[in-house]
Amino acid sequence: MANPTSVETVTTSADKAKLAVAVLLLIGGLAAYYLLAKQGAYAQWGALIVLVLAAVGAFFTAEQGKALIAYGRESIRETKKVVWPTRKEATQMTGYVFAFVVVMALFLWMTDKTLEWVLYDVVLGWKR
Repeated sequence: MANPTSVETVTTSADKAKLAVAVLLLIGGLAAYYLLAKQGAYAQWGALIVLVLAAVGAFFTAEQGKALIAYGRESIRETKKVVWPTRKEATQMTGYVFAFVVVMALFLWMTDKTLEWVLYDVVLGWKR
């Protein structure tokens, strides 16, 4: 059995600074939203949107942001490799699931009624 290679992520001080700037911009956007309440909704939402977009931009320039983008691209690539069922196959499997649910519901109902009869009528002698 081969040993899996361990991957070490190295976070540089520049990446840490970019993440710190992103967090500060996000906090600044929230603060600006509440501090600009007297200026009106356009000023509030404008400041919030601009600062949140700047925070997102700062995050995506850091190594973690680039890794997130690579992960998203790889996920899309893997999704394209999936063999999706045809409409007929999907309908058949849905029918099987519904049939199984009905059978299980009947089984559980019969089990419940049988236990109810055994406990109340046979063991305890309560007649209804």
